Amino acid sequence: MKSKILILIGIVAFYSCQNKDNSKNIVKTIVQDTLSKTIGGTADLSDAPPRDDKAVKLIRKELNILLKNDLPALTKEDRYFYYEEFDLNNDKKNEYFVGFSNSYFCGSGGCSGYILNNDGSLINKFTVTDFPIYVTTSSTEKFYDLIFESGGKFHLLKMKSGKYPSNPSVHEIVKGVPKENTKVLDITNKKSEKYSF
Repeated sequence: MKSKILILIGIVAFYSCQNKDNSKNIVKTIVQDTLSKTIGGTADLSDAPPRDDKAVKLIRKELNILLKNDLPALTKEDRYFYYEEFDLNNDKKNEYFVGFSNSYFCGSGGCSGYILNNDGSLINKFTVTDFPIYVTTSSTEKFYDLIFESGGKFHLLKMKSGKYPSNPSVHEIVKGVPKENTKVLDITNKKSEKYSF
């Protein structure tokens, strides 16, 4: 992100040193458009290089294990994921919500994804869900309850014997999502970055 801002500052500086004729207005228009999209969060980041931090490496490694049998069938376009961190059990270590939004992992009922422990191990696989996922303020077995949207309805998922249910669509329906809940994996509104694996 810092490099993008530096490039934008460079373009602005370049523009400010130019003459004010019509051909230079093109640069001004591009700069203004890029700045407004970047600030507004609507810039297309699909070609941005993947972030190479510890969590991304950990998730990549686990996905290559979890999806070992699927890898030969995945195209390059299918091999990306979104993730978001959230401490689900108040142990001061974030768990990872991992989701997908391509045709290999998504169908008419929704998309698949995972919840991973801080060490990368699997807590849950989930299916038929739409994004975002909501973390509630209530908890069961020391883990926050979750609300998944599936089929246009909101479903409450509670931890049971160390796992959340994998198919949200068959669980308790709740009316709407209270404001105090936290959104994670807001893929639908393009608020999550994507990473290759």
